[in-house]
Amino acid sequence: MNVYDFDKTIYDGDSTAHFYLYCLKTQPSTWKWLPYQALCAIPFGLKLLEKTKFKQQFYKFFTSVKDIDKTVEEFWKSHKNGIKEWYLTNHKDDDVIISASPYFLLKPIINELGIKYLMASNVDKFTGKYDGINCHGKEKVRRFYQKFPDGQIDEFYSDSLSDTPLADISKKAFIVSGHTISEWPNCK
Repeated sequence: MNVYDFDKTIYDGDSTAHFYLYCLKTQPSTWKWLPYQALCAIPFGLKLLEKTKFKQQFYKFFTSVKDIDKTVEEFWKSHKNGIKEWYLTNHKDDDVIISASPYFLLKPIINELGIKYLMASNVDKFTGKYDGINCHGKEKVRRFYQKFPDGQIDEFYSDSLSDTPLADISKKAFIVSGHTISEWPNCK
């Protein structure tokens, strides 16, 4: 089986950031969170606020999104062209997507692409609060083995070295930069 990160790997950009900008454009009520988000960014930038807590505070804009399920659906209608062509060509039935992005945000596009397996951060779509740990780094490995106790990764793709724990348990690993795919640095 092949495992992929989502943002900047098979999707051209950061889906959460794109969703946020989409909401600012289509849901004027989300603008009220901008000053709060800017204030939260200061302690995060100074490394005084842990990433998951920062994200949780940032995601408070979800509370102002009217009909979030419909908004996510509309978002993907206008952004599905961000799925990279190389992935569409290589897609297999048993592909696994493991991402730090919110599960509810990725699920519609994953379904549309015919991908069976998605592991992502459990974030409440109404409040922005996490239920559990951000799906990042070693947590991705834990979730993979929880779902596939005897699973073996044939090929792994990511844009970030923070995914080295997954690369380490893969037969082959690749780093993605834009549309360029290279062998993972310091591959075993």
